[in-house]
Amino acid sequence: MIDKIGPEPRLATRVWVQAQVRLCDLNFIPVVVTQRGDPDAGSVIVRLVRENGRCLLLRRHTSLDGGSVWGVVGGEGAIDEQDANDHIERERARDPDIWLLEVDDPKERYWPDQPIVD
Repeated sequence: MIDKIGPEPRLATRVWVQAQVRLCDLNFIPVVVTQRGDPDAGSVIVRLVRENGRCLLLRRHTSLDGGSVWGVVGGEGAIDEQDANDHIERERARDPDIWLLEVDDPKERYWPDQPIVD
């Protein structure tokens, strides 16, 4: 067995976002990049617009072992649209290099490429 050495290789953020847009397009899921950040290492928030104006905000993080994981932002699940907007504005103020990806997904067909952790 080979031990993992160092963090996993990461795609440039721009490439990852382009891949997510393409995946959504292929599955007929409406998606919009609402803010472009640093093309190589910008952080990402994915806003999943669910039924009844609820949103699930996910932010990509690096886990303790160096891998990528997703965390739910703003609570334990979907939040209302105004709370989501408020959180996104705070994040924009803190990090101008953030990427924002909005997925209109009331049928909950889109899920991120890495695990969601609490």
